[in-house]
Amino acid sequence: MTPSDSIPPIVLAETACFFDVDGTLAGIETRPEWVTIPGDIKQALCDLSAAAGGALALVSGRPVAELDSLSAPLRGPAAGVHGAERRDARGAFHRVALSGTIATALARELKQAIAAFDGCHVEEKGVAFALHYRQGEHYRDRILALAQDMVTRYPELVLQPGKCVVELKPAGVDKGAAIAAFMQEPPFVGRTPLFIGDDLTDEAGFKQVNALQGISIKVGPGTTVARYHLDDVSQVHRWILTLAKQQENHFIKTKNSVGEGL
Repeated sequence: MTPSDSIPPIVLAETACFFDVDGTLAGIETRPEWVTIPGDIKQALCDLSAAAGGALALVSGRPVAELDSLSAPLRGPAAGVHGAERRDARGAFHRVALSGTIATALARELKQAIAAFDGCHVEEKGVAFALHYRQGEHYRDRILALAQDMVTRYPELVLQPGKCVVELKPAGVDKGAAIAAFMQEPPFVGRTPLFIGDDLTDEAGFKQVNALQGISIKVGPGTTVARYHLDDVSQVHRWILTLAKQQENHFIKTKNSVGEGL
């Protein structure tokens, strides 16, 4: 992993851009509903998406509907719940679903069990469940044991650990698979993938991008397979704004060159 000043120059017309949200585009908050993306970053993402011909997608543990709300006015390709739901560039949805019986039973059992842990809560995502313990970190081992018990009882599920959270999600779903699916479709196909993320949930994405000889960027500390590094969310924001400004300058320069040639 090398620092930010070693990240290679980005040619958006040749790049497929993938961004995690929490801990990458937005700071981590005590509760997920408190998270926001600054307005200038949302506008910069819109500009980058346009410059990349639409080859920009958010890839997150959040449902796609939440991603749309957080990133508006950006609305484009997105993978939610670690890829269990995915909207392609045509607007078509692809979903991996749990049976209604399993989802209902899990929701009931998890809510009853986690009620014993003050400060912890269950986030229902339709096709996955997140057990948050940021306000009750001393319960970590008991939360993980609860999650492991559920996976043992429901083999359709696997565990996805994160920062003060553990998720139960459908087996075979991860951010790497979501990126791989995007990379087989227009406008992503044939481009160099770039993925920025901060958490354990992003490692599958980094592995996929590395396999495609792309640009993988880890935000913050921790062991990773990512090849490049940004220190924190504020540095991600500076990098995005710089890249957007470069695209604007390139557009102005190109426009002026065309005008001079008339």
